[in-house]
Amino acid sequence: MDIPLKNEGIVFNIQRYSVHDGPGIRTIVFLQGCPLSCLWCSNPEGAENHPVLSHNAVLCVKCSRCASACPRGAVSFAEGGPVVTRELCQACGGCAAVCPSGAMKIFGSRMTVGEVLDDVVRDEAFYRRSGGGLTLSGGEPLFCSGFCLALLKKAKEDYGLDTAVETSLYAPPEIVEKMLFYTDHVLADIKLMDSSRHREYTGRDNSLILDNLRLAAARGADLLVRFPLIPGINDDEENLNAMAEFLESCASPPLEILPYHEFGRGKFFNLGRAYPLADKKITLPDREKINRAEEFLRARAVRVVHT
Repeated sequence: MDIPLKNEGIVFNIQRYSVHDGPGIRTIVFLQGCPLSCLWCSNPEGAENHPVLSHNAVLCVKCSRCASACPRGAVSFAEGGPVVTRELCQACGGCAAVCPSGAMKIFGSRMTVGEVLDDVVRDEAFYRRSGGGLTLSGGEPLFCSGFCLALLKKAKEDYGLDTAVETSLYAPPEIVEKMLFYTDHVLADIKLMDSSRHREYTGRDNSLILDNLRLAAARGADLLVRFPLIPGINDDEENLNAMAEFLESCASPPLEILPYHEFGRGKFFNLGRAYPLADKKITLPDREKINRAEEFLRARAVRVVHT
């Protein structure tokens, strides 16, 4: 399968000086678009494969400039502040350009490979000293595979950067194979082992993800598996035990537990969407629940690590 590289893609954030997304000090480039729809998503602004408008009511000063600036009438003004008709909005950025407080914001801008890497290499000295580099995240980087692979290839071949990819591995195996060729570290999620439950909570079954995890392990990738621990959804012993058995079949890569949080809740609201887990009354995992999961997995020979 020939995978054409693309010189342009949509980036919704570039985060500098990260120390939690691969070794050393890293710059994370967040690519827009994702094939999954995880109910606990913490970056819903990166889910669509096009720019999106976010309105933060806390920052809004109710000046009404946004309504006047919108060329499609997608923003109207009521007593409580701006009202966005999402069906009309094309995320042109007119409202954000005149917003004095930053309440209106467009997530997602078109950038070339060169523009992204010009930004990334500004901190090359930090990467060299710390063993850090570039991390691609999302969204799902492999969803926009042509742009993702072009970034990784140029980062390696032209700049010699250490590269990492945060991914669900929900992508054709040919894309995963090509990604592994240009990637030093793979940070991959395991959410649920049961395929039907995985579909219920993410919109897709997990067969492709598990196959690609086996592929990455077979290719000797520097693989870190990440497990978002969500009470009442995937913290049961049946899921944990199935995950332990699966990891053993993949040469036992290390696993990091990521406790569930609600950082995405406000983002959903700002995008005009209800938080998908709002009616499920999910409790945040306390230290006892986290320790219990760690002990259960370690007892089954899983290499639980803290990064």
